[in-house]
Amino acid sequence: MRRSLIAALAAAVLLSPLASLSAQADDIRPRMIRFGYGLNENSNQGRAAKLFAEEVAKASDGKLKVRTFGAASLGSDDQMQNALIGGAQEMMVGSTATLVGITKEMAVWDTPFLFSSEKQADAVLDGPVGRQIMDKLEEKGLVGLVYWENGFRNMTNNVRPIAKMEDFQGIKLRVMQNPVFLDTFNRMGANAVPLPFSELFTALETKAVDGQENPYNTILSSKFYEVQKYLTVTNHVYSPWIVTVSKRWWDGLSQTEKDILMEAAKKARDFERQDTREEAAKALAQLKEKGMQVNEISAEEVQRMREQAQPAIQKVIDTVGQELFQQVQAELEKAPQ
Repeated sequence: MRRSLIAALAAAVLLSPLASLSAQADDIRPRMIRFGYGLNENSNQGRAAKLFAEEVAKASDGKLKVRTFGAASLGSDDQMQNALIGGAQEMMVGSTATLVGITKEMAVWDTPFLFSSEKQADAVLDGPVGRQIMDKLEEKGLVGLVYWENGFRNMTNNVRPIAKMEDFQGIKLRVMQNPVFLDTFNRMGANAVPLPFSELFTALETKAVDGQENPYNTILSSKFYEVQKYLTVTNHVYSPWIVTVSKRWWDGLSQTEKDILMEAAKKARDFERQDTREEAAKALAQLKEKGMQVNEISAEEVQRMREQAQPAIQKVIDTVGQELFQQVQAELEKAPQ
């Protein structure tokens, strides 16, 4: 009797991991996941999306298949966000700025001159206040997984080099469809024009707008150097991307499936940030080689721009609330510079 009991216990110990693995495997159903993004495949966004798809396939033994759609082929960020809310699309990565109309707290990331370094941005975005803001999306039908990096934004245009704030005067500048961006550049003297990213190259080519502002990586991968002459290093806003999921779809997943997607999103985030920073270090030199005239503005002019943007910053505070803005400021003080 005793020998039989020992044998049974031994068998249970040996079989329990297998049983656990089997149960876990049963928690994963075959699914096709449409993952949309705005840039082309040969971009930091495209490379990270590909890695995400590979990680999901690997962790799910091929049951979860992520099909990536680049170059805004599923629509602009706004259109994809609405598709996620309606359950017509599963996943995307896009700008936090275009989410402000859906979740007002996202406006805090649009604050001009908020971050001084990438490390500081990582600490705040991946910390408690970053998650707190992301979690607000669930009330609107979206689930935020992680923040990726778009990077510090800089100016390009075809009218003149921008060396001082007065040089913005009269430049028709494409900005994202976001009230803080519009207000900031209008206060600088530009004529700010909201336009989806998918329409930007054509608008620059046809001279419907004179300029735009984006990180070096995006300027390079989108070939804006073909239709823009001047690039000014302003680092006026640090721009995050955010990986979002349709809540309607997410709620139908098992915990195992959710864990797989979250872990893959984190791995892709870490890869994407490193890739973005390495690419940014090379992109500026390449843009010069492509013929763009590059200039930096002085610290004094940056301070003038910051002061000029104060009313726009106050609008951010009015939108997100003083308490949340102070929470972000507190996290900034603790974060590495």
